[in-house]
This record gives sequence, C-alpha cells and structure tokens, in this order.
Amino acid sequence: MIVIVDYGLGNLFSVRNAFKLLGVEVIVSSKPNDIKNAERLILPGVGAFGDGMNNLKAKGLDEVIIEEVSANKKPFLGICLGLQLLADIGFEYGENKGLGLISGNVRKLEVESRGLKVPHIGWNNVSYIKESPLFKGIKPDSDFYFVHSYQLICGDKENLVATAQYGETITAAIQKNNIFASQFHPEKSQENGLKLLENFVNWKP
Repeated sequence: MIVIVDYGLGNLFSVRNAFKLLGVEVIVSSKPNDIKNAERLILPGVGAFGDGMNNLKAKGLDEVIIEEVSANKKPFLGICLGLQLLADIGFEYGENKGLGLISGNVRKLEVESRGLKVPHIGWNNVSYIKESPLFKGIKPDSDFYFVHSYQLICGDKENLVATAQYGETITAAIQKNNIFASQFHPEKSQENGLKLLENFVNWKP
C-alpha cells in the first residue's frame, strides 16, 4: 500500500493521478494508522514551511512519519515542500523546526539581485551528482518542472544527488538510505516524472 500523506497542503490529486497513469493504486490519507500500515510513503506539498509543519503536528502526523521513515525504514518520497520539511530548520517567515530527517536548512532563493524572478517557475535541466535508482532510465540533464521560492541547503553533501541551475545551484534531489525527495514536481514533469515515480514504486532501498 502506497499512502500519499494529506496534511492540507499540496497537489494531492495530481500526484495520485500520475500514479493512476502508471496503473498503481495509492491512498490519500491523513490517518496515522494508514501511515503505519503503508508500505511506501509520499509527502507532497505546496506552501510555506511553517504552515506545513504546523499542519503535520496538528494532525499528529509528524511523529508517525519520523517513526515509519527513520525507525521502520519505509521507502519515502518527498516532493517540493515535502522535501523541505525533511530539514532541521526552515527560514520561511521566521524560523521553524522541521522533521530533522535530513541535515540542513531551508532558505530563500538568492537570485533576485541577478534579475531573476522568485518564485522559480518552469522547466529546468537536472544534473546528476551521483547515481540514484530513482533516476534509472532517465537521461542526464533531463528537464523537470519546478515551482518554488525556497531550497534545501544540505548539511551533509553526501545526501545531494542532483542539482539545477537558476542564478545559483539549486538542490534538485536528495537521497539518504530509504529517503528520496525532489524539489521539482515529478507529477508535473511528463515522461521523465512518470519514470521517476515508477522507479519509486519498484525501489528496494
């Protein structure tokens, strides 16, 4: 059972529809018991870091996610805000503590002085820093779709698996053991994104 975590922020149904295109059944749920019973977890997200953490805590989902991902080693996919919430701290509208599953902090893109707009919206080439099973069958420097104003600055560079360029080097994807997360939206990235989601379904970390 694959569970897409519903915490009130995110493009839940576009993620679910992408899996439908692959013929894969998923459940959208905000119930802690569903997360405990899941074989794989997906944390999508669109919105602010603090709101995301507050919603997870209000629904009692933060601790169960940490338990299932960290202790029980379930394959986990974070998308956009779902990547950022893995960090220790986020600096969006103040300082907020994250899930602490990935060392690092989340800060605003520093590109406006270069004449670039924030948020960063659109297609960008993604460069692989190291091999990942989730990029299997996807050519290097392939395009993925981004929508974000903040990015994760990895505390441990070993977790960084892919970057993009938008006035600065952007953390495009990270991986640590059973955790994989992307700043881009695979569900909006057409063929390349569907391949990544298919790879997640088959991933055995």
